[in-house]
This record gives sequence, structure tokens and C-alpha cells, in this order.
Amino acid sequence: MRMKIKQLKNPPADRPSPVGSDVTIKGWVRTVRNQKTFTFIEINDGSTLSNFQVVANPDLPNYERTMQELSTGVSVAIQGTVVESPGKNQSLELVAKEVKIIGPCDPETYPLQKKRHSYEFLRTIAHLRPRTNTLGAVARIRNALSFATHLFFQKKGFLYIHTPIITSSDCEGAGKMFRVSTLDPDALPRTKEGKVDYSKDFFEKPTYLTVSGQLEGEIYASALSDIYTFGPTFRAENSNTSRHLAEFWMIEPEMAFADINDDMDCAEEYLKYTVKYVLEHCEEDIDFFNQYVSPGLRERLEHIVNTPFERASYSYAVRILEKANKPFEYPVKWGSDLQSEHERFLAEEYFSKPVIITDYPKEIKSFYMRLNDDEKTVAAMDVLVPRIGEIIGGSQREDRLDYLKQRLIENNLKEEDYWWYLDLRKYGSVPHAGFGLGFERLVQFVTGIENIRDAIPFPRFPGKAEF
Repeated sequence: MRMKIKQLKNPPADRPSPVGSDVTIKGWVRTVRNQKTFTFIEINDGSTLSNFQVVANPDLPNYERTMQELSTGVSVAIQGTVVESPGKNQSLELVAKEVKIIGPCDPETYPLQKKRHSYEFLRTIAHLRPRTNTLGAVARIRNALSFATHLFFQKKGFLYIHTPIITSSDCEGAGKMFRVSTLDPDALPRTKEGKVDYSKDFFEKPTYLTVSGQLEGEIYASALSDIYTFGPTFRAENSNTSRHLAEFWMIEPEMAFADINDDMDCAEEYLKYTVKYVLEHCEEDIDFFNQYVSPGLRERLEHIVNTPFERASYSYAVRILEKANKPFEYPVKWGSDLQSEHERFLAEEYFSKPVIITDYPKEIKSFYMRLNDDEKTVAAMDVLVPRIGEIIGGSQREDRLDYLKQRLIENNLKEEDYWWYLDLRKYGSVPHAGFGLGFERLVQFVTGIENIRDAIPFPRFPGKAEF
């Protein structure tokens, strides 16, 4: 019977020790060490960070030939007996009875050699980079964060809603979206005015890859109360930085009968829950990142779980930044958006913990955010964390029809493009709020990985869409 290495190393409490049992493990060879009278083989199957040691003795069938064919990258099936290990680095090992090569690997051309590879190089071999310790650990933590996300919202009674990837609405009002079309670019149909005739396109109108599932999420929150979406989103901004991707995943809860305070409470509770889940269920991977990638990581994550988040208004944050006497690259003044350097200063140096900034000027926020009584600011909130800056952005939504119409006008958006969104305010409108979390930024924060391109299996960014 095949057993995964994680099962062997961490058997459930209600099961007996595997010592003395015959098992089969399957995986990829990490190292082969030939001794005088036997061979050590380190196997990894991806279920856990650490390898499992196999001892192969010369009495194995075809011992000499098999050991010569073994090298890093070879896939194998090894059947043997689990024994207690006399070595210092592991408590158990496998004494092989049979070693079967499943897939050979040319050691001369295999790109993952026994040395440290740069993240830039590993991105060029994204089909092989999950076999490295770092990217394998990222994948396991990403999986745990995904599972914890569903656990959190399901326990709170939220419904998981699948919102469309193809849309005709621009949620952010920025216009930087990927167009979806079946029209032949070499033979575009034209109107009498010479413009592209989208009535001849597949959807008979301009359509795009979505930047957010929020607007559609509001539809279901207006009927089911509490919902969340978790899916891919797309931005066509030419941002070739370590913080941006063209394709990324968003978690977007939407809550009916909720205001901005409920929104902040949910965001803080969500972050604490998911970080705590990873600390409890991915201990080996967190220790790896803490030791080799981002020293102090575990302490930072525990600080997130155990410390109440600070809450401060945008106006107060601007005053702090103006008095900071720091050589910021971007100037600070009321009415300007906070840049990453400002956000990190607030979270890392001034408050030394996560901080939720509220009540931003309406001019720098989206049309759907509820206008405050001062008519200068909106009920928006951004959650800032150390080393990342903004990790969550949210707001109380504008639930008043006349105010929403005015905001559309101010943002040069057409009412007819948002007729259904306005209908939600006409028919049984309620106060509601929600937020969006860029999932890769959460993965970055929890792992300490510096570049967001290493927080997603297959990064998409300007000029790159391989694999």
C-alpha cells in the first residue's frame, strides 16, 4: 500500500506507529549517497517539506544497476519496511526491499542541480520549480490559506458564489482591462462612423476579463445576505513590479445589513483566522521560511494573530506622515493616495502592527463607496500590514440611489451601463459592505516571499505568459 511521506512522519493519533510495517512510497529522488556497503536515497513526494530516507542494501535485486541509474529527479517506487532511524535528522527510515525506477532523469541536462537557484531562473522553468523546497512550501501554504478561507466564511454562514470571469462592467472605473473578443483583428467589422462594430462580436458588445467579482457579489448579497467569491481576476496595467500581476486571485466577501465597522471587524477576524490556521497546520514550512527566506517571520505572524489591529482615519494618517520627517519618494498631502512606502511606514514603524485606514477622500476611491456626511470622504477602509502595505481594500457600499447616480456622473460613467446595479438600490436596498483581498499578497505575507511572482504557480505579467 502506498503511503505519503507526510502520513509516515505524522501519523494520526488514533493509528499505531508505522514502525515494522511494510509500505510503498513513491516520489522523486532528491539525493543519492553511495556508501561502501549500502546506499542512502532521499525521496520527496511533495506532501511535506522534508525528505524521507531510504536505505538500500546490496542484497536488493539488480542493486548495482539500479543504483547507477538513480540520480536527482528520477521518479521511483520503493517498497520496504519502516524502522526507527539511528540518524540525527530523522526518527524513521525505510529499509528497501524493492526499488523500481518509474521515470529516468538525465542528470547532465536536469536544470535543478544541487545548488541554490535564483527566483528569476526558476520562473523560466515554472514546470519544474515546484520540486524545489521553496516553491513546494509556497504551494502547500497557498493550499492551506485557500482551505482556511473557505473554512472561515463557511463557519460564519457565508455562501460561496461563483461570479463571472467575462464581464461588460468595469468595477474599478479605470478602463485598464483585457478585452475578450472573437473578431479577426486583420478584418475588423466597422460601423458607418468607422468604429469597430461590436454587434458582430460573440457577445454583441464590448466585453472584458473581470477586475473584480464585487458588483455581481452585491447582487447575491442583496438576496442571500452574506456571500463570498474566490476566483481569478485580471488587470491590464503595465505594472512590471514585485507587487503586481496581470492575473491574480481575489477573495471578496459581501455582507448585507452591514456597515464599515462590520467590514473592518470581518477583515481583521479573517486575517487572524487564516494566519493562525497556517501556523498550526504548516509548522514545518513556516520554520523553513523563517530560517531561510525571511528571518523573524514566525514572530511577525504570531504578532498578527495576538494583537488588535489599529484603526485610524486617512486624515490622521496624513498628519502622521507629514510629521514623520522621512525622505519619502512620493510627497504626502491630503487628497493624494497613499503609496506603498507610506503604508509600510505606518504599519512597520509608526504603529508597529496592522492598521486599518478609513475615510479616504472620495476623489481617489471608487464610485460605489458610500459618501460620508462630510461629503468629502467615503466609508472606505484599507488594511495595511508590515512588509506588504495594503493587503485588503474595502468599503461600505453606496446604498442610496440618488447618491449613487451622482457618483456615476462624477466618475464619467454611464447610467445605462450600470442599470442593474442601480436596480439594487431601487428594489429593497439595504446597507451593505465588503472587501477584496489579493490572495497572492496574503501568500507573500505569510511566507515572506518578496516577489509576488513567486506566490502564484504560473505568474502572468507584462511580456510573460508562458506555461
